[in-house]
Order: sequence, then C-alpha cells, then structure tokens
Amino acid sequence: MIFVTVGAQMSFDRMIEWVDEWAMSENRNDVVAQIGPSDFEPRTLKVLPFMAPPEYRERMASADAIIAHAGMGSILNALELAKPIVVIPRLSRLGETRNDHQVGTAKRLSEEGLVLTANTPGRLAEQMRALTGRSLLQPIGAHAQDSLLTRLRDFAES
Repeated sequence: MIFVTVGAQMSFDRMIEWVDEWAMSENRNDVVAQIGPSDFEPRTLKVLPFMAPPEYRERMASADAIIAHAGMGSILNALELAKPIVVIPRLSRLGETRNDHQVGTAKRLSEEGLVLTANTPGRLAEQMRALTGRSLLQPIGAHAQDSLLTRLRDFAES
C-alpha cells in the first residue's frame, strides 16, 4: 500500500492530481490519500480527507512507501518508521505555501539520501520506480539525541 499525505494544514491538489495520474497509469488500486479540503476529485485513489493521529500513524506504519508534501512532520514520521518517501515540495509561486521553505527542505534531505524528490509528474513516476525494494537501513529515533539536547541546554543557559 502507498500512503499519500498533504499534511494537516491545507490541500495540495497539484500533488494529488500527479499521484492520481501515476496510480491510474500503473493500475494501482492500493493508494490511500489523506487530502484535506480539496476541489480535486481523484479517480483512482482511496480518499480520506482527514484522519485522527492514531489512524494516520497506523496508515503510515502499514505502508510500503509514502508520498508527501515536504513538511517536516510527514518526513519525520516516515523516517522514524523507516519508510521510503518521495516528497513533492509546495511552491509559493503557485499559492501552495507562504514561502519556498519546502524546496530547501526537500533539496537538503535528498542530498543526505533520506528522501527522494519529484518536481514533475514524470519525475514522480521515476522516483516511484526507484522505490522498488528500497528501505532505510535504520529508522531515526523518536526523540532528539542526548548530545543535541545537552548542547541546546548549554546554549540556553549561557
């Protein structure tokens, strides 16, 4: 199962349209999407506009792969669960977000080998093919490392 999420704050119709087209072209009937409030009606995806946090976490945990906006909550959840993830950053010029912070996030985490990114429907299809058999070597921890917390505490106290 592929789990798709746009996050909790707003719809992301461009991404959902791309994923719907990909799922249709690949004859996938196992794509579940949390889409928020949306004007786009997917033809192939199983749509859940909103989910309670426990259901969201369960869907993510049972997925073979994740497709998401480049929000840190979605990315951190996928990495914590050791799920391969393709991120599609929201773009400010399209009115999908206030600024292009997701572009920078996606670029940096892609350079680190933690996520795959897509900026076109064709690239999404390529990245989904690249996910076949891919998994993270080790999940990230659910909490910050002690060394980071110590440095932050020391900084705050100085």
